[in-house]
Amino acid sequence: MMTRLVPNIFYSNLNDGLDLFVKCLGFKVLHQDATLAVVERDGAKAYIVESAEFAAKDRPQIAIETDNIDELYREIQSRAPEMLHPNSNRVEKKPWGAREFAVRDKTDVCVVFRQF
Repeated sequence: MMTRLVPNIFYSNLNDGLDLFVKCLGFKVLHQDATLAVVERDGAKAYIVESAEFAAKDRPQIAIETDNIDELYREIQSRAPEMLHPNSNRVEKKPWGAREFAVRDKTDVCVVFRQF
């Protein structure tokens, strides 16, 4: 039935979202216009939307489950180490059993990568 959850993530400036998802995380742009970019990587998809009003209301934390967290960590660390979250900047096993690390952009959008 349901096959995918695709979030809208709001930014005051569309380029801030593209920095995180394209430059740091390696997503590809499927569509882009003045206020919207659709990005995708390995089946994970997001809509990056420019809206100062909605960006001011919420800075989301998004979790992406992976089957190879160590490889993904090495890739992101080599591509954009400055975006690793200061409180989760290496792969660690959490009390709930997942291995995790996170990235955070300059607008405080956080993406947690998780492997069980």
